[in-house]
Amino acid sequence: MKPFARCLIMGFAGMLLLTVPAGAGMVGEDGSLLDTSDPDEVATVLEIAIIMTILTLAPAILVLTTSFTRIIVVLSFLRRALATQQLPPNQVLIGLALLLTAVVMTPTWTKMYDAGFGPFIDREISVREALVRAEKPMREFMLRQTRVTDIELMVSLSKTEVSEELLPKEIPTHVLIASFIISELTRAFTMGFILYLPFVIIDLVISTTLISMGMLVLPPILISLPFKVLLFVLVNGWALVVQSLVVSFY
Repeated sequence: MKPFARCLIMGFAGMLLLTVPAGAGMVGEDGSLLDTSDPDEVATVLEIAIIMTILTLAPAILVLTTSFTRIIVVLSFLRRALATQQLPPNQVLIGLALLLTAVVMTPTWTKMYDAGFGPFIDREISVREALVRAEKPMREFMLRQTRVTDIELMVSLSKTEVSEELLPKEIPTHVLIASFIISELTRAFTMGFILYLPFVIIDLVISTTLISMGMLVLPPILISLPFKVLLFVLVNGWALVVQSLVVSFY
């Protein structure tokens, strides 16, 4: 095992041990595990472990279950279509994608908080029940954005037994997430293709003009780049792209 992975596991185990209440009887003086007569103490440690696991997987959950994937892929397509190299920088694109994700996902996150996380914070329900309740609004969002063909594909690949009607409740969450990601990538590439077309036309016009003038040595991108940026600014391109991205989820 690599040193980094060993340190990570030891640190995770140490944090779990630190979360055990004093006098719980979970760890002896010699470091050995002891039996406990209070099931609530074990449940508390397991709840904390589950919460820490969720926090660790938070970036993956953000990418795989929200609108972030479609937004960041379309913005990356746009930057390549403009041929502006690293402008805007990756930090700016990711920040914009996160803000747009918050705009799109706020209604869903509000439902998740009201249904599950809010009552859990108020100690009205357990962690398991909170996760089950919070999962429903997220599944509803993903189902609205997922194509039926992608769901059928993942259901067949995972060999999940479902009825002919393919009811939403029959689709496991992991199958739904995989189908959702495929649908998001498909829509993002479709929008990226549409964004590319006007800029490709500009490149073709500039290249044809330079060839007809005999200027074969001059790179066409040096001439087409200012025209593409000018066209994008004149049509208020950023506002149109952002509006199209947000509206595509409704």
